[in-house]
Amino acid sequence: MGISNQVVFSCRKVVQSTREAIVTLQKRNPAIQPLLAILQIVEELLKLNDDPKVHGIYLHLPPASITSRVLNTLKPEKDIEGISDLNMGRLIRGDLSKGFVPPLASAVLDLLENHGKTVLLVGGEGPLQLAVQCLIERSRMVTLKSHWSSKSLQEQADAVVLLDVGNMYVPPTWIRPGAAIIYCKPALEKGIALYVVFPINLCYNEHEMILKPSIAETLFKVINVVRSCSRWLKGQEYRPWHLRSLKLQPLTPVPSDLEISRAQIPKPVDQLAEEIGLLPEELEAYGRSKAKVRLSVLERLQSQPNGKYILVAGITPTPLGEGKSTVTVGLVQALSAHLKLNSFACLRQPSQGPTFGVKGGAAGGGYAQVIPMEEFNLHLTGDIHAITAANNLVAAAIDARMLHEATQSDKALFNRLVPSVNGVRKFSPIQISRLQRLGIRKTDPASLTPEEINAFVRLDLDPSKITWQRVVDTNDRFLRKITVGQASSEKGQIRETGFDIAVASEIMAILALADSLGDMKNRLARMVVGTSRSEQPITAEDLGVSGALAVLMKDAIKPTLMQTLEVRPVHINHTNPFNVKAHCSISIFIVTEAGFGADIGMEKFFNIKCRASGLRPSVVVLVATVRALKMHGGGPNVSAGAPLPREYTDENLSLVAGGCRSNLRKQIQIAHLFGVPVVVAVNVFKTDTQAEIDLVCQIAKECGASDALPCNHWAQGGRGCSELAQAVKEAASKPSDYQFLYNTEMSIVEKIRTIAQRVYGADDIELSPEAKTKTDYYHQQGYGSLPICMAKTHLSLSHMPDKKGAPTGFVLPIRDVRASIGAGFIYPLVGTMSTMPGLPTRPCFYDIDLDPVTEEITGLF
Repeated sequence: MGISNQVVFSCRKVVQSTREAIVTLQKRNPAIQPLLAILQIVEELLKLNDDPKVHGIYLHLPPASITSRVLNTLKPEKDIEGISDLNMGRLIRGDLSKGFVPPLASAVLDLLENHGKTVLLVGGEGPLQLAVQCLIERSRMVTLKSHWSSKSLQEQADAVVLLDVGNMYVPPTWIRPGAAIIYCKPALEKGIALYVVFPINLCYNEHEMILKPSIAETLFKVINVVRSCSRWLKGQEYRPWHLRSLKLQPLTPVPSDLEISRAQIPKPVDQLAEEIGLLPEELEAYGRSKAKVRLSVLERLQSQPNGKYILVAGITPTPLGEGKSTVTVGLVQALSAHLKLNSFACLRQPSQGPTFGVKGGAAGGGYAQVIPMEEFNLHLTGDIHAITAANNLVAAAIDARMLHEATQSDKALFNRLVPSVNGVRKFSPIQISRLQRLGIRKTDPASLTPEEINAFVRLDLDPSKITWQRVVDTNDRFLRKITVGQASSEKGQIRETGFDIAVASEIMAILALADSLGDMKNRLARMVVGTSRSEQPITAEDLGVSGALAVLMKDAIKPTLMQTLEVRPVHINHTNPFNVKAHCSISIFIVTEAGFGADIGMEKFFNIKCRASGLRPSVVVLVATVRALKMHGGGPNVSAGAPLPREYTDENLSLVAGGCRSNLRKQIQIAHLFGVPVVVAVNVFKTDTQAEIDLVCQIAKECGASDALPCNHWAQGGRGCSELAQAVKEAASKPSDYQFLYNTEMSIVEKIRTIAQRVYGADDIELSPEAKTKTDYYHQQGYGSLPICMAKTHLSLSHMPDKKGAPTGFVLPIRDVRASIGAGFIYPLVGTMSTMPGLPTRPCFYDIDLDPVTEEITGLF
């Protein structure tokens, strides 16, 4: 609906501004009143056009008001009278599959059914005569036209239709014996013209003639309304895809990602949406190439079966990344454009941290990327900014509440929290919720006792036990630990806190797991921000801020629709299960990506995401590179920004074999813990030799992979990933024996230990005193049955980034344990893991620039 929405909005603005101008002019010139009436009609029609509950519009108006402007404002699919220009054109063309036949014309045809083959039309001009003539001729009757004369009426027709002839009397002697006459006479009802159809039996004399109005026209109006509703219901059903690809012509050598992205003009997003079966009202356009998809599509397609769920994970990566996003896009292009299987890519919006830090963006690369890549990699639709705003609103609310509680009496706090407005004092809904949690079943502020007022107004947060931090979407190591409240206006409320990267906010995790606005709002309300001095958890709802958070996040939960270079649909949705639930038939493949290595991203995806959504993956695509395997096989360190050592550019089969039999084998085993088949995708780089690629594929299959294929999507697009797509299709068709790694009823410590030993390969875990205290506290508060979300380095299976391959014989140190109650998991911090990255010596931003004349961006990748 994107562009049409904008047109309707523009029309409304024009109507509104024109009405204001006419109202002003009307005071000077009363003759302007008819134009104002037309504008009011147009404005009302625009509202009815957009109302999903209205399926038919009947213009019960004086003839002078049914102008061309009014008719062309009316949506043809709601024009049950069939009088709009488009519907009339469809009737003349003989296309009745979408339009409507005017009910009066249908009524006339119904009455003519048994009255011969020749029909004379008398009087009337314009759409009505045209519609009647078209229907008569399509019924294989002959139509004649005549002016008034007794000779023509007597000699020419088996039936006569009198169209809009006013009050003119038709003597019986004018009509040929045995002929029929149908009199379409306009009757006036309070100044409004209504056609009344009179079928007249010609065996009468003028003194005994009784004219009975036919109900046929009314019945055909009802039929049109029913037809309109039926079409609407049909439109709500799942629609087969009719997706047309854009031709991809890869160049050699492969240009930069940005050059490739700019060379392909994206298909208009509203056209893309229509081709994949989205309805116009389910789309909110953000420009020409991206749009939000409304969650109403979930309800419309709730009866559809789920598609095939494909998870793209990876081996433990180098600091440079191994191309999971690129493989995800390449695989979707191969499945759709080359195997002709409807497929969606499901990606996360990249953070500005890595985009301007070391790793770059996350749109894919080469001829397997999301376009326009600069829009994808930068602000997109502002979702991460919304997360930042919501997160920091909570942080501001915490510090403000602590200040006010420290400097005001109970009475002063109560008077400010529940102010008297126009002499009336009442609680807001969120305050009533807090009263109920406190066990106070009162709604009248005047009825609270002093003790109840004290409990209500004082959260009594312990400054040393506040767990909520501010966030910013930039790698900034100097914000890891800060002091706030140092200004004199804060009256000594000084405390230590810190910043996290925006995508580490619990609100981001809630976006990943919420399946509706209501679910998201409830999760936001449950977020625990700290603990009171009496050891009670304090939530965002206690702060009174959860409703405001839902307002800030209401659009962020909607996925953003974009496309790949070969025009395969992509949803950017912060990893929530929208795609699998919304756009599927059983033949659709949903390809999504898990962050970092399989030991981190895939494990969390299976144990948290699949548990919350009830969805089960069909296949794991495990991405490996010769470069990373050489590192795990004993190669030298790989550093971002530094040239690769020769071991990585020259053929070295022993290093490749070592990495395959250590890290690759372990990651395949991790996937098998969950009962999911694995297909290994070898992301080919130009320095890889054929012998190295063949060796990886051979050992991967020896280690239990269903198949292992080289992928050249970076250089060739979907065609370079077609063998992988075929292997994924075959693996997805086989039954899997999916299972979770642990039972959530196990203790927090045992769940952590299970992950450490079975996934990472640790001998055991060691909790710090602080971590031990917190796990006990979480059990006391009833959080012990939540799943575990480990925060660990992605550069090693262990907690030590320099330990490559598949380390063993280590004890995993648990420094801290935190709780994301709104999101619904416990997250232990392993070793020195930080939630705020830092910038390297030479960040990516050195190469990013803007031409002020052309506005072209350079340097993004």
